[in-house]
Amino acid sequence: MVKLKTYSLVAVLLLFSWGVSQATETVNDVSRLNPVVMQRVIVPRTTDEVVAAVRTHAGPIAIGGGRYSMGGQTAEAQGIQLDMRQLNQLVAFDPAHKEITVQAGMTWRSVQELIDPYDLSVSVMQTYNNFTVGGSLSVNAHGRYVSSGPLVSTVKRIHLVLADGTLVEASPTEHEDLFYGALGGYGSLGVIVDATLALADNVKVERQSVVMPLKDYSAYFANHIKGHPEVVFHNADLYPNDFDEVRATSYVRTDKPLTDQDRLIPLDRSYAKQRWIFRLISDWPAGKFLRQHLIDPWIFSGSCVEWRNHEASYRAEELEPVSREQSTYVLEEYFVPMDRLGSFVERMRAVLKHYQVNAINVSIRPAERDPGTYLAWAKTDVFALVLYYKQGTTAPERQHVGVWTRALIDASLAEQGSYYLPYQVWATPEQFYAAYPSAHKLFALKRAVDPTHKFRNRLLDTYDPD
Repeated sequence: MVKLKTYSLVAVLLLFSWGVSQATETVNDVSRLNPVVMQRVIVPRTTDEVVAAVRTHAGPIAIGGGRYSMGGQTAEAQGIQLDMRQLNQLVAFDPAHKEITVQAGMTWRSVQELIDPYDLSVSVMQTYNNFTVGGSLSVNAHGRYVSSGPLVSTVKRIHLVLADGTLVEASPTEHEDLFYGALGGYGSLGVIVDATLALADNVKVERQSVVMPLKDYSAYFANHIKGHPEVVFHNADLYPNDFDEVRATSYVRTDKPLTDQDRLIPLDRSYAKQRWIFRLISDWPAGKFLRQHLIDPWIFSGSCVEWRNHEASYRAEELEPVSREQSTYVLEEYFVPMDRLGSFVERMRAVLKHYQVNAINVSIRPAERDPGTYLAWAKTDVFALVLYYKQGTTAPERQHVGVWTRALIDASLAEQGSYYLPYQVWATPEQFYAAYPSAHKLFALKRAVDPTHKFRNRLLDTYDPD
């Protein structure tokens, strides 16, 4: 392990200012459902400043990025939060070897802007590019990529600040316990300050979209998508409220002329149309029918040939409602082995109908087996089912969500599946350990490297209270 022996002058001055500041600050996430009063928020701009903050604060310390987790995973009452978004610089870039090292607060959009001129692309990331790299690493994100596993499969190494201020380099072959614990570990072991990522080629892709009954989808995926290297992106939208028909959409390598000349989606693009569509789907009595039979056929009509980077540059603003005061859009996600898709959807359909869930969309996405993270959500090749829904913000409405969420978790466990942890923390401890049986190993490692439990958040409080 390598220790930083001295603080920078800036770090020393910041330590003084942190020490005299006593004001509290309330932080929240994108759902606006989880306000947490923190002792203070610290905004480090260098690794030295992260080390200084960790060494000088006994805890609790929570770590925040883009704040797209939706259940207090970046906050701890009366603790401090390290807001990582200003730790956002390029560390190293080797286009010839398709490798880049960036600080954890950099957004994926910024990564794309750096690598696109070299005809390179991010290998794996979530759909939206305004998340931070460190936040995505901490939840071990995934996207619509075919023949790819979670994000961890593309990470070559990270630098991690531990509870005593030690700066450690971890990789699949060096300090591998820290590597596989920190990636997907929700800030339990320390602060990821930078990461080295393997890159892919930026290629032209053509959209192909077909509608079919759900019962035909697994065979279609096996015959036309899985194992086909020319398919870059794929997902299938499962239409509510019947959940018996899917639109399967792929983006396939092509040499055809571009229909969209933009290398990335422009930052000033308006998302008014998408927001209007989501409002129609969620609020109008016939909204879901119109989406399935009128809006989507129109959206997916015609030819679409674009750059891979363009298709990977969506922004989360398209999901943002006009207001989140009385209602809010939220995500949940469930993972099932690929041969269990049909039976899980039957269970899911029953739960959503029984509890009258206002489901807007369910996106089915493939992911290959996790290579070894302690909180692996893909213990085999899986389909991820991403549920996007609308809920009220009152206490009874929120508790109602907890009831049907636990029912869906039971449904996924019954199909030997799992559920994703970046969302509202509704699972019982029994459900958590059934879905994540290696969590005991992670928490044992945490006790070894963070014996005072300096790093905390609401997720850890719920399932590792020691």
